[in-house]
Amino acid sequence: MALRTIRIQGDPVLNKECRPIAEVTPRIRTLAEDMVETMYEANGVGLAAPQVGILKRLVVIDVGDGQGPFIMINPQIVESSGEQTGDEGCLSVPGKAGCVTRPNHVRAKYFDLDMKECEIVGDELLARAICHELDHLDGHLYVEKVTGGLHDVTYDKEDEEE
Repeated sequence: MALRTIRIQGDPVLNKECRPIAEVTPRIRTLAEDMVETMYEANGVGLAAPQVGILKRLVVIDVGDGQGPFIMINPQIVESSGEQTGDEGCLSVPGKAGCVTRPNHVRAKYFDLDMKECEIVGDELLARAICHELDHLDGHLYVEKVTGGLHDVTYDKEDEEE
């Protein structure tokens, strides 16, 4: 496994639509493993392939509830309901956050690394993360949905895990 470079807002790859994955090759497996490692290293809860410069429909998510990481190939939301509004950030927009309204409940279908169809149901943070990461696959960043503008976010050293 290796850390990948996270692309930052302004990089044109972040605004392009990703292509579906037809089969899981060794390169796709390596990409997925690298993305999980990169997400954890950056203290993120999700990462989409375009954020590391790959235009494939692949996201990884782990909201820290003990269920993840989820490796989702060709994911699509099939149901959403409710509403939540709160601060959201992104590894591709470092040091910033903004208020975004998203569904509070989502159900999504995706394929795992064995190309077995799976389903995930998420509420609150997991629902937000699924919506956020799937937006990346269509070339959208959360900043397009922010109300009230972006604000700076800083993390105290004592808040970081050793």
